[in-house]
Amino acid sequence: MQIIVDADACPKVIKEIVYRAAEKAQLPLIVVANTKIRTPDSPLFKSIVVPSNFNEADDRIVELVSPDDLVITADIPLADRVIKKGAVALDPRGELYDEGTIGSRLAFRDLMQELREGGFEGGGPNQLKQKDRERFANNLQSIIGRRG
Repeated sequence: MQIIVDADACPKVIKEIVYRAAEKAQLPLIVVANTKIRTPDSPLFKSIVVPSNFNEADDRIVELVSPDDLVITADIPLADRVIKKGAVALDPRGELYDEGTIGSRLAFRDLMQELREGGFEGGGPNQLKQKDRERFANNLQSIIGRRG
């Protein structure tokens, strides 16, 4: 198992939780972004910078992912792609995406996109809260414990 982080939009506090968990479990970790993301000094950690083209980071993550890997992402279409390859996807707020939940999440995302295109202004996601961090850390540990 390796952990791959879709790092461009991943909050720093979440990346820190992932770094600590990967180091403790001795799991390889790859951070993918369109800018250089600094990671702790560890032979287990690798940072990959991709061009800023549309979906470039997503495409690279899909290339890298293998069954049973864990991908940290808030990008629902990316989560769908990695799940189809047999991996697990975890949102930085702690929501676990799997074959049973990704379809409804994609449908909701598409609906919200249509509403925004029609002029609806719903605002962005809420600020990351302590309970989100705790849910993320708990789900991360559970996934690592099952697969690590």
